[in-house]
This record gives sequence, structure tokens and C-alpha cells, in this order.
Amino acid sequence: MLVKSNRMEGAEIMPLSMVRTGEPNSIVKISGRAETRQFLENLGFVPGCPVTVITETGGNVIVSIRESRVAISREMASKIFV
Repeated sequence: MLVKSNRMEGAEIMPLSMVRTGEPNSIVKISGRAETRQFLENLGFVPGCPVTVITETGGNVIVSIRESRVAISREMASKIFV
């Protein structure tokens, strides 16, 4: 099941670190070095996958992805585009 972003059609993609809390989005692409992309893929962050930011705490971002909650750094979240 793909989740469309609440943003308007044709809107620019943006890093996950910049989306509003609670707003459902769909991952468009993952940037960064191959090791970073592989790490995020192993956590379930792949293009087309629905993702929602649950909260931001102390420089970390907690997201809901694949029926799980995962905490990643803000730096990692900036490499995930929705």
C-alpha cells in the first residue's frame, strides 16, 4: 500500500527531517554513500514505503515504518526524501 503525501501534487521532494510530525508520506529516494543507503534499507527505508514522523527528540527522529517505530538521527533523516 502506497501512502501519498499530504503535500500538493507536483510539490518538491524534501528530506524526512523537514516534514511535519504525524504527516504520512511515501519514501521517494535515499541519498548518501552506499553504506548509508544499505544501513537504511536494512531498517526498512526503501522507495515506495510509507513513513510517518512520530516525534523529534534530542536530535533524533522517531518514525513509524512497516508497523514498527524506529529512531534515527536527524542526519540520517536528512538522507531520506519523501
